[in-house]
Amino acid sequence: MSRQIDYYFSFQSPWAYIGHQAFRRLVEAHDLAVNYKPVLLTGLFSETGGLPLAKRHPARQRYRLVELQRWREKRGLDFKLWPKHWPFDARLADGVVLAAVAAGLDPELYLQQAYAGVWERELDLADPAVLITLADDAGLPGEKLVAHAASDQTRDAYEQNRQDAMAADVFGSPAYVLDGEVFWGQDRIELLADALKSGRGPYRPPR
Repeated sequence: MSRQIDYYFSFQSPWAYIGHQAFRRLVEAHDLAVNYKPVLLTGLFSETGGLPLAKRHPARQRYRLVELQRWREKRGLDFKLWPKHWPFDARLADGVVLAAVAAGLDPELYLQQAYAGVWERELDLADPAVLITLADDAGLPGEKLVAHAASDQTRDAYEQNRQDAMAADVFGSPAYVLDGEVFWGQDRIELLADALKSGRGPYRPPR
């Protein structure tokens, strides 16, 4: 039976995009079953003491831009540091993932299309027409999923993901939760790989 991993993310997050290919290689290597859990970052930040980018000290903002360049080179990617339509309201784009999961469909190819869409192609992921095209290109019923993404059912699922994230001690994107152990940030993927290879039990904070 495949091991389960909860994957918390938002298309707003460049770090989720940067780590996604490496994460997928790990998923395939270890035959992991991924629970896709998009989450609204503003809610997590406000409830866990984080700050949105615009409110961070300028030194932190500058360092973030340096780190993005380092990891762009490290991961062999080609993306914009400031995409044309970023930041944007990611709720509808994230909601398409929830709609796909609710319909029993695999959202993975859509994730790949959407990550590249905002960070490489500079598309507007707040535009329903763009999302329909991205979902269609991923082999999914785009119009149906985008309509469902705006439904009360999807909003409720989105809120449930926020509550699940808080309960799991997740406070940012991406976060990978294996057996209750949180690996926050795409730069923790190698540590996640070590945990999977070793077969060790999950670490817990000392009480």
